Amino acid sequence: MDNLRLYIVWLCFVLSAAELLGPEARKKNSEDDDDNSLEELKEEGKIDPDLLNEISEAMNLEFKQMREMREYNEAIRKTVGLLKGEEEDKESELAESSLDQMEKTLKMFKTTLFRHEPNWIQDVKSISSPEDEFEKPAENPQDILDMLPPLPEQEEPELSPELLEAKELYEAAVDKLERRTPDLRGAILQVKHAADKGYVPAQIKLAWSYIYGEGVELDVEKAKNIFEGLAAEGNADAHAGMGFLYATGIAVPVSQAKALVHYTMGAVGDSDYAQMALAYRYWAGVTLTSSCPKAMELYMKVANKVASQVSLSGGPAVHRVRLLDEADGVSTGSALDTDLIEYYQLLAEKGDVQAQIGLGQLHFQGGRGVTLDQNKALHYFKQAAKSGNAVANAFLGKIYLEGGDGIKADNETAFEYFKKAAELNNPVGQSGLGIMYLQGRGVPKDTAKAFKYFTIAANQGWVEGQLHLGFMYFGGIGVRRDFKKANKYFSLASQSGHVLALYHLAQMHAQGLGVMRSCPTAVELFKNVCERGRWGSRLMLAHRAYRARDSDSAFLQYLALSERGYEVAQSNAAFLLDEGEARLFPAQERWVRALQLWARGASQGCAGARVKLGDYHYYGLGTPRDLDAAAHHYRIASEQLHSAQATFNLGYMHERGLGLARDLHLAKRCYDLAAEASADARLPAALALARLHAHSAIENMLESFWQSPLAVLFLTGDSPLLSNWDIYLITALAGALGLVVYLRRPPQPAN
Repeated sequence: MDNLRLYIVWLCFVLSAAELLGPEARKKNSEDDDDNSLEELKEEGKIDPDLLNEISEAMNLEFKQMREMREYNEAIRKTVGLLKGEEEDKESELAESSLDQMEKTLKMFKTTLFRHEPNWIQDVKSISSPEDEFEKPAENPQDILDMLPPLPEQEEPELSPELLEAKELYEAAVDKLERRTPDLRGAILQVKHAADKGYVPAQIKLAWSYIYGEGVELDVEKAKNIFEGLAAEGNADAHAGMGFLYATGIAVPVSQAKALVHYTMGAVGDSDYAQMALAYRYWAGVTLTSSCPKAMELYMKVANKVASQVSLSGGPAVHRVRLLDEADGVSTGSALDTDLIEYYQLLAEKGDVQAQIGLGQLHFQGGRGVTLDQNKALHYFKQAAKSGNAVANAFLGKIYLEGGDGIKADNETAFEYFKKAAELNNPVGQSGLGIMYLQGRGVPKDTAKAFKYFTIAANQGWVEGQLHLGFMYFGGIGVRRDFKKANKYFSLASQSGHVLALYHLAQMHAQGLGVMRSCPTAVELFKNVCERGRWGSRLMLAHRAYRARDSDSAFLQYLALSERGYEVAQSNAAFLLDEGEARLFPAQERWVRALQLWARGASQGCAGARVKLGDYHYYGLGTPRDLDAAAHHYRIASEQLHSAQATFNLGYMHERGLGLARDLHLAKRCYDLAAEASADARLPAALALARLHAHSAIENMLESFWQSPLAVLFLTGDSPLLSNWDIYLITALAGALGLVVYLRRPPQPAN
């Protein structure tokens, strides 16, 4: 009992101390401090009275909440019995600590508020005149980004032995796929084994393989199940896959809203597919309000990845074959025939230097149906170098400088080959020497010599010399920094399609370095960089599937790339739908989908897609027939894209008065322009002009006939000398004779 009395006395002492020194006292002191701070600001005139009242009300609300918490604490003390004194003490301590934390937070807010003047509290002295605003330089967003602390690097989670084995299996399979080995099914089988062991990247790769029918049977349902399962776990690439399915209506009903949700989730998770798809939608205004800054932000993220993975050589070549042009017999520079490659190989083995160099360059860069193979390139270049060929020596220097594919980098050997080529005035060798002197690889670092060699190579039009001159002027390396000259050389190098030149040119337009800041130009350039990523090789794989008569696989591959914003893929997917070779959709839906894809391709400047868009409106395919809209699209294709087909179609519409005013002179003018624009249009234009002349001759003859006295005899049949049949015969002969005479005359120029 004595212990209980002692405990009660001690508890009363604690409660008294809490009353005197607790939250109420601290609150009173805080209120005094706040009042003093607010009064000081009010006296200095740094705050608006209305804004002061709002801040005071907000603080009073916080104090009121603190007071209610204290009352709640006292109620708990009164309710809990003495026999639970220990629990009461814990509850009191908890409430006290909670109140202390709230007071600290509030005091920190108050101190921060009055120490740093926010941008929404305007001082009379800080209000600048319009003249001052023009004098202030625009703040560079890159400077703000540079001031931010670097993000912590995310460490990859440790993998179990089974997942490590699956990862090695997957990486080996991907290496085979990138080399396009003949054993495609074997490589995909390795991916499947890695996916079965739970390795997520392998599961994503397997899902896309099911969509493309690459090494496995085409099965979009299996792909959907994989994407759904991984998306539920928050995988960004799986969200991108689901976005593609919902956007295109493959295996699921079309839902652009769900597609945008998945694309957004994937873009936040750093999926390059989702970022490109979302950036294209912001850029083109597809199912979203057009926004150039948002498109640039997303494209810039993907472009950074692409630029970091590209070598100074620019990476493997990607040939973009447009099926519409190929069907029209236009040369597209597609894959070389196997017989032609074998013929070049035969010439190369017999010592033909040009064949050796050609095959070496094909294997060095890849494309045109030839696999990228550094060892084969090395073999052919060495054969050509024996005869002292400058190009062969220069490319041997590039191979030994960069190494890779089992070839060890060797600076000394590279320098020897570059020197031989440079002595023969080869720009590739001169540029190679410039790189070695610039980076100090095997030779003492010398920016002056590097600048000299780059200048000589650039003056001969070599892209790498132009690129490195741009780097030197951009960074002020060995020369005075000059953004205008950097822009000049990057522009020259970008004309050859070099990825790094396009990337740095885009950065300059985005930040306004050496040029006027331009978001649309920067977006165009960043988009161009993104489309030169490793996924661009899918264009060649889709074309290969099309040539192998696997139209559904080709269509789905083109469709996936069209979501990324590739114009060639959009036009090719529309072409397959137009020709009826993609059998995944009903006939009526096929026309609607093709119309949508043609429209996207036309908005990116494809003349053939724009003509097709006019054809669909002219014939009413996938849309109600609209001759005015057809004429509108034909006119754009003719005047802006210089399409001979569109010009011819405009002539026909003027001749017949279809959607346009009937005007034979304008029709003739259009036919003449079509013949001038394309050699293929000369025969159709000549036939159309002959028809036009005949039509005009008949109209003139009939007009003259009906105005003559013979017309009266013809109508009444009262001629005493001629029967009705005689009159008909004479009329027909006269008409034919007049037509022949008219056609023999030289055509009259249109007014």
